Amino acid sequence: MKFLRDTWLVFQRYVGILLANPAWVIIGLLQPVMYLVLFAPLLKSIAGVQGFPRGGAYNVFVPGLLIQMGMFTATGVGFPLIAELRAGVIERFRVTPVSRFALLLGRALRDIMTLLVQALLLMLLSIPFGLDANVVGIVIMLGIVALIGLGMSSLSYTAALALRSEDSYAPLIFTISLPLLLLSGVLLPLNLAPGWLKTIGDLNPLSYAVTAARDLFIGQAGSPDVVKGLAIMAALALVGLLVGARSFSRAVA
Repeated sequence: MKFLRDTWLVFQRYVGILLANPAWVIIGLLQPVMYLVLFAPLLKSIAGVQGFPRGGAYNVFVPGLLIQMGMFTATGVGFPLIAELRAGVIERFRVTPVSRFALLLGRALRDIMTLLVQALLLMLLSIPFGLDANVVGIVIMLGIVALIGLGMSSLSYTAALALRSEDSYAPLIFTISLPLLLLSGVLLPLNLAPGWLKTIGDLNPLSYAVTAARDLFIGQAGSPDVVKGLAIMAALALVGLLVGARSFSRAVA
């Protein structure tokens, strides 16, 4: 099929760009590792507090770090797209027969691949610290991370195509990302928050991904929260793809 071939060609192009500068994979991993080393030990003293999820400090904190990394990595992909817009790369796609949806999906698959590599490295680095992981939990966790990457990167591309300026794009993603992350409980479980804050957190789709991730790392892969988290992230990915595909179609029409 032409669409699959186009997607593969776009994916290869952007993987080649990534491999030419693999430092971005390490840079994206650096911040979560600093949180792991410098912040997670502080949670050990409150791990026994009433309301703190069971499983230990690292089984609670590392899943949140994975969600945080997925969010930050996916929202950062708009910056190189803006650079391509300025250089006329997207403009040149107008004269090619490549599928407009493939332009989005090929990029997004590269982003997902990068994110999965980072997630695997973070989980491996976390095991000596005390993370208790199992194969089933890791596989499903990677699926959640991939869905977050697909949905958020697609929405990020949409924002980048609309704003076309780093000066506008950077404040937007930082303003949106911070409350989303804080209200998802990635740093501290929302079980410890006052009632009004937990109510607001229930409106945040990422909070369900964090809850699902923590269940996975205590061996509850079949819990309803895991199913709910997967379903909500799949819906987010679908919405992101639809919105992103429409934006690319307009930009390269």
